[in-house]
Amino acid sequence: MIINEEEFIFRIEGNIFHCALDVTMFFIGGKWKSVILWYLRNKTYRFGELKRQIPDITEKMLSLQLKALVEDGFVLRKQYQQVPLRVEYSLSSKGKTLIPLLNELALWGRTYAQENGELEKK
Repeated sequence: MIINEEEFIFRIEGNIFHCALDVTMFFIGGKWKSVILWYLRNKTYRFGELKRQIPDITEKMLSLQLKALVEDGFVLRKQYQQVPLRVEYSLSSKGKTLIPLLNELALWGRTYAQENGELEKK
């Protein structure tokens, strides 16, 4: 990025980013991360409950994306020592800082869809 005619980069944990949007998309980009964050914004979910909310995601992909979101500090994973094992996922305080951004992205998507598509009952 250019600031006052000088070139700068962001360096975060060994990764180089050339603009602020690049940083954001690194953490929440892709097909599933933002969708997972969207569902976790208001509720804690167990793995199976979250999978039912996002039927097109495979269990493997959900597991990988949740693991990445936990490692990046956006999602909390709470494991209960019981049989069968119970694990719950919720937004961390860092993840909650993304809610205004997610709301704006969803508003844009809803507006675009209403203007360019049709709402159908499944």
